[in-house]
Amino acid sequence: MHRLTLAQSNALIDAALAKGAELQLKPLTVTVHDAGGNLIACQRQDGASNMRVKLAGAKASGALALGVSSRTIGDMALDRPHFIAAVDTMADGGMVPAAGGVIVADADGTIVGAVGVTGDTSDNDEACALAGIAAIGLKPFN
Repeated sequence: MHRLTLAQSNALIDAALAKGAELQLKPLTVTVHDAGGNLIACQRQDGASNMRVKLAGAKASGALALGVSSRTIGDMALDRPHFIAAVDTMADGGMVPAAGGVIVADADGTIVGAVGVTGDTSDNDEACALAGIAAIGLKPFN
């Protein structure tokens, strides 16, 4: 497999939102992107603020742009804030240096896309992203 389908993307979102419900999190927004950063699917739960779609997308897009999770980008921002600020201005879709954006890979380690989750703490957002990836039988890259 070299790309995420709409059916897989929707299943990933459903699983991420189910994890959020299990953990009793605040309303979440989940975006799924192909390996080129193009949006495949998005859901914003009732009560999620209007900026959440862009935030979730920027977590996923940033991860794809630099080839690492948005958590790692957050760590990079602490060490090299000027670099991350500069790259953010160049990245299509922006970049959010906080956990919740995870690159998705197939069994062979080929990058097939990314997921971005926002709405609760960054750690909880990432937990939901990872749950969604696992639910469709894929794995996080890196």
